[in-house]
Amino acid sequence: MNGWLLASTSFCASAVEAVEALTIVLAVGYTRSWRPALTGAAWGFAALLGIVVVLGPAIVIWLPLAVLKVGVGACLVLFGLAWLRKAILRYSGRKALHDEAAIYARNVAQLGAGANGAGPDRLGFATAFNAVLLEGLEVAVIVVTFGSSLPYGLWWAGLGAIGALLAVSGAGCAVRKPLGRTPENTLKFAVGIMLTSFGTLWLGEGLGISWWGADAALGWIVGTYFLVSAATIAAAKRRPLRAA
Repeated sequence: MNGWLLASTSFCASAVEAVEALTIVLAVGYTRSWRPALTGAAWGFAALLGIVVVLGPAIVIWLPLAVLKVGVGACLVLFGLAWLRKAILRYSGRKALHDEAAIYARNVAQLGAGANGAGPDRLGFATAFNAVLLEGLEVAVIVVTFGSSLPYGLWWAGLGAIGALLAVSGAGCAVRKPLGRTPENTLKFAVGIMLTSFGTLWLGEGLGISWWGADAALGWIVGTYFLVSAATIAAAKRRPLRAA
């Protein structure tokens, strides 16, 4: 499998989570103080780095390849379908579109209401730390599962995740506001299809299925999921919403 494709998928998935974490960190910085915001974010990132460094090599060393592919494939299918389901609901009008600007405003209001000038800002630190850790755990799962399935995969997946972190952080520092114009719903739709497709391919290989086209089967698996998702969105749009 092409390492750049692996890195690109990891980049897109990581970028989605990085935007969400950045929104909260910026809200902490503007309403509380930049010191607890940046310190909490740094400690959250350090915890994530430790998880990836420890779990990645350990999984590769101790688990047989077939078992690894089944476990990784199942996780990616579940992960991808969850993202894909949300994207389909949003595009079909069944769920509100993700709005980072609105989330930012809500976080600012909540943090501002609890602001105080005395002592260390534990609330600001904890908020930034938890945001980076929790959003980053999804990135860690993607990096570890992707990376543990292929030779040198951890490097490719990690490269994509680091690239996304640098890109989103750089953009956030430049504009100093949530990246509200980032097409996050489109990214989640695309990443949901890619994660589900990768997971289907690896799960099948782990169970002994010989895919038509070998690794090239990923192409028609992606196409199948895309067509089914598009048809589902179209059908949902035609179906009237139930009255509350």
